[in-house]
Amino acid sequence: MRKIKLISAVAGVLLVLYGLVWVSPYNYLLKGVKMTYLQGESSAHFLDWKGFDLRTVQNSPEKINRIETVETAQSVELQSSELKSMLEKTHSGSFLVLKDGKIVCEKYFNGISDTSHQNSFSMAKTVITLLTQIAIQKGYISSWDVKAAELIPWVGEGSANADWIQSLTLRHLSTMTAGLEYNEGYVSPLGITAKSYYSSNVESVMRSVPIIREPGSQFEYQSGATQLLGFALLAAISDESNEKNGRKRYGHIADFAAEQLWQPLGMEASAFWSLDRENGNELAFCCLNAISRDFAKLGLMVLNQGRCNGQQIVDSAFIEMASKPFKMPNYGHSFWLAHKGTDAENEFHYFQGLNGQYIAIVPEKNMVVVRTGHGIDRGTNNDDKVFRCVRTYVDEAVKQFGK
Repeated sequence: MRKIKLISAVAGVLLVLYGLVWVSPYNYLLKGVKMTYLQGESSAHFLDWKGFDLRTVQNSPEKINRIETVETAQSVELQSSELKSMLEKTHSGSFLVLKDGKIVCEKYFNGISDTSHQNSFSMAKTVITLLTQIAIQKGYISSWDVKAAELIPWVGEGSANADWIQSLTLRHLSTMTAGLEYNEGYVSPLGITAKSYYSSNVESVMRSVPIIREPGSQFEYQSGATQLLGFALLAAISDESNEKNGRKRYGHIADFAAEQLWQPLGMEASAFWSLDRENGNELAFCCLNAISRDFAKLGLMVLNQGRCNGQQIVDSAFIEMASKPFKMPNYGHSFWLAHKGTDAENEFHYFQGLNGQYIAIVPEKNMVVVRTGHGIDRGTNNDDKVFRCVRTYVDEAVKQFGK
């Protein structure tokens, strides 16, 4: 009887604590705990998309355009012991190498296959920038220098300097020069990054973020900047005036991505974009969940200066500009940059996501390298923007397949 009373008391305390957290500003922690510790993980995971509400980025099953694959792609032996060691110790899920438009190496690990959807994490930031450029090309947005407040009037609420709110542009959001009070930390569960990821209302989170420095004055990598860019994109494509002006009106970013990117690229599979809640908003700063071959196709489109299947999907001039430094040597318009000789043995630009999700484009070698998984190797210098792991993936792939 005493044991039963003790169990009941403990259960009662836990229930009260649950209720207190639920009504507190930290209620997102309940979702976070459910999707990490209760799943045997200590943080966000590249397969955790299964725990989110999702919106489909529909491909076109009748117009699938598979990347040509050489016969030995899956059986080829990786020659570099350094590459094999890196792939193993970083708990890789997939490793693909494309040369001259063909898959020449396709490896899967740790239960991942060619049909496994994996979380892009921040590789989605580059996708949001590409979608915004498409929206500009289609007339939904006039230019990258449009003021963010014109599309999302609530941006920067609570900022001390009203002039900074009015000067914030879409370009600032894409280039990580927005000047937000947004600490990009991945350790503290109480930080705004965790809150953005697990919150059931990401718009509410972003409404609380003020601008604390002059936009354009300083580079600072902030997921909040891309989330704001996503809201600006959504406002533009969902505006009622589109129908009057002969443009299709879209209700969601995922729908726009499907018709303007996923289907024109002939993706093999539909993707799934994680939402903050059921029928909610896309987590634009992360969480476009796709198969590795379709990630590779995004890289191939960028390598081909925005062209695919004879169609100019993204303006080549924008691709050229986006893959050049803006305020920081290793970052452009949502592309990370590695410079030959100083950062790596090869010049490349790339999509990058948490825990080592990469789509690397190597123009001089006409190559694309894709790696997904659940770990990174930063190297000996934690301030190094081009991590040792991505250098290894690219440089070693070029050595073996770049001839």
